Amino acid sequence: MPETTFPVEVVSGVAVVAVPEEIDITNAARLRAALLEATADGSGALVVDMSRTQFCDSAGLNVLVRAHHRLKAKGGVMLLVISGAAVVRIFAVSGVDHVIRTFPTLEEAIAQTSSAALNPPRSAEVL
Repeated sequence: MPETTFPVEVVSGVAVVAVPEEIDITNAARLRAALLEATADGSGALVVDMSRTQFCDSAGLNVLVRAHHRLKAKGGVMLLVISGAAVVRIFAVSGVDHVIRTFPTLEEAIAQTSSAALNPPRSAEVL
């Protein structure tokens, strides 16, 4: 099985981490490393592009929530791009969609990076 990569690129001045079709216990540590790398320069916004992702287990959710809290504590913001119905459902059932703002497209997430810190998720953090 080939090793999963998490490419990091800058789009309109915002770090974007591209996530593969599956996030689970086998690659969650590499996701964590990619998120840390993407925020190492101290920039305040990060977008995690999960538009290709079809599955995310609790290990992946844990990495994303911890990264969100880390970035938020430093005055930053993390946004997610989620378009797969199964992943949208996982985030809704777990309540993570109430903690981290999600968008259906990368363009919408990038457009919100400047105002995202001013507009928290719909309800109080539940995790």
